[in-house]
Amino acid sequence: MTDDNVRIFDTTLRDGEQAPGCTMTFEEKLTVARQLARLGVDIIEAGFPVASPGDWAAVHQIAREVGTPSGPVICALAHANRDAIDKAATAIQPAARKRIHVFISTSDTHIEYQLRSTREAVLEKAREMVRYARSLCDDIEFSPMDATRSEPEYMYRVLAAAIEEGATTLNIPDTVGYAAPEEYAELIQGIRENVPGADGVIISTHCHDDLGMAVANSLAGVRAGARQIECTINGIGERAGNASLEEVVMALHTRSQFFGTRSRINTHELARSSRLVSTIIGVPVPPNKAIVGANAFAHESGIHQDGVLKNRETYEIMSAETVGLDGNLLVLGKHSGRHALRNRIESLGYELGEEDFQQVFARFKDLCDRKKTVDDRDIEALIADETQHIPEIYKLEHVQVTSGTGVTPVATVRLRCPDGEARIDSDHGTGPVDAIYKAINRVVQRPTELTEFAINAITEGLDAVAEVTVRIREQGAVDTAEAQRRGPQVYSGYGVNTDTLVAAAEAYVGALNKLVAARQERIKVEAVAYAAGYEKSAAL
Repeated sequence: MTDDNVRIFDTTLRDGEQAPGCTMTFEEKLTVARQLARLGVDIIEAGFPVASPGDWAAVHQIAREVGTPSGPVICALAHANRDAIDKAATAIQPAARKRIHVFISTSDTHIEYQLRSTREAVLEKAREMVRYARSLCDDIEFSPMDATRSEPEYMYRVLAAAIEEGATTLNIPDTVGYAAPEEYAELIQGIRENVPGADGVIISTHCHDDLGMAVANSLAGVRAGARQIECTINGIGERAGNASLEEVVMALHTRSQFFGTRSRINTHELARSSRLVSTIIGVPVPPNKAIVGANAFAHESGIHQDGVLKNRETYEIMSAETVGLDGNLLVLGKHSGRHALRNRIESLGYELGEEDFQQVFARFKDLCDRKKTVDDRDIEALIADETQHIPEIYKLEHVQVTSGTGVTPVATVRLRCPDGEARIDSDHGTGPVDAIYKAINRVVQRPTELTEFAINAITEGLDAVAEVTVRIREQGAVDTAEAQRRGPQVYSGYGVNTDTLVAAAEAYVGALNKLVAARQERIKVEAVAYAAGYEKSAAL
């Protein structure tokens, strides 16, 4: 079955979030889901509800809020298990358009060592579970996990059974990133030619990037007749990640004549989507990243610059504006007012409520006192910092550092604590940042491990705004069933300031607040999930 456009199935909130360090809170998942709807994705795979009450609750709320009649299809993943399918069905129930995605492994390696089963048993299980899922939902996607290492004739039988039992989409995962583009195209073509009923369903790609070929394989699948691509923002995902949404979308957009099709994505939202996900998970986008990297539309070579100045098409196959980047940075300064800033924010594609805008404006005016000029990159950094909506459980009020050659770095901090009291403490460290973080830990009294620290200069010059991203992991016992199942989680923090040390302190406090809020949220969400229909089972 084909149609005029390739459906974009975004799994940032499911496969992407499974990547180490990419965990999102309940509110962050909702924020990303809203942006995915603005981006115009066809399907949002919102999570894996059986994994935990927290996952179920997030999928349920996304289905309720984002799954409108004019919005995307809301999909939930379930392995071939009745309990998993039941939880997927109840989680997506509020959505106007919903889908259950059922998977089971079909490679001999997985069948023997992971499932400890047989081919015939897996075939019957797939048939039974697709039939059961179809009794609960009209839109069923089926995936033979590790498809690219499965024996084709056997996989054809499993796919045919899934179609017979009501599957409407067949997803063909390159689960371990093993295939080359020619092989993957042959696999899709073989399914179209050898599986009875394949011409009546959508065939989908789901490619991992272990060998760096996820995007190439996905596009090869489209050339072979696939009409759905499963992908993630910035290509995040387990191990080396998934096919990058922005890359497959712009390949289809730029080379639509070659591929004979395109997507329905609003490409002007690509850069914004990339920045949002990067900020939330604390994983910076590499500057050389295709489409959304800082250097994607930069030209330093004299020959290139000469050509671009004469005609941009000499070295650019697409425009920065097409993906939501403004090629002409507007400079604002301390004399710019609210109206000018709001207009600029809106032209960048952001919609801020009055409270968020006032906070950004206050930070903007403060920044103008420190910098002569403020450009779009500074403004977007302020927006990202102010609109994360991380609860201010601890608020950084003061940080002071003594450091230098031959001097032991010492930091003093003052934090406003949850009980309303301001606490001051000091500590020394191997460097100024280490001293700051040790001082903060003395106030908070919560053992954590710093797993990543990154500094990025937003703009050029000595007065550049510093963007600091940190990731921390909680040490010690976990206090909920979900936390025990998931193990230690990694939380990111983000700080923006012209003073790098202040930005570092803000980022660390932000990560701590996210950690504390996540613990509180887990307890609350578990209660809400059980009250709303999530039933505990032996599988948990």
